[in-house]
Amino acid sequence: MKSKILVGLQFFIIFLMILPLGTPTKHLSAGLMILMLGIITGLLAVKEHKRGNFNIRPDIKENCELVTKGIYAYIRHPMYLSVLLSMLGVTVIYFTYYEFVLYSLLLVTLLVKLLYEESLWQCHNPAYATYMQKTKRLIPFVF
Repeated sequence: MKSKILVGLQFFIIFLMILPLGTPTKHLSAGLMILMLGIITGLLAVKEHKRGNFNIRPDIKENCELVTKGIYAYIRHPMYLSVLLSMLGVTVIYFTYYEFVLYSLLLVTLLVKLLYEESLWQCHNPAYATYMQKTKRLIPFVF
């Protein structure tokens, strides 16, 4: 149930963020570059998954495998980073206080989702503790 609420909240916030409520700012190029970086990060993450291993909810799927290669060798949650970068790009393009507040809510939601997912992985797979020691959560070499 917690997973469904977190995913629902995530998509609701993203929906509100992409509503055309503002006009593009003078930072359109920077926003588009950040947005593209987010999309590329997401594609790199999806590339490493075997068919049926990817899950949008933080729940651990039956027979899933821990992915530790490619972008996952550096960060544990590249899909969350992908969402955060993409929506940061949207925030830069359509910067308003409304967008900033929504981005902050999205960040908090994804951090809660990330921590919940990590707690599930630690219970599900003993190798996850070792993987956590070798990688960062979202930002390579930083966090």
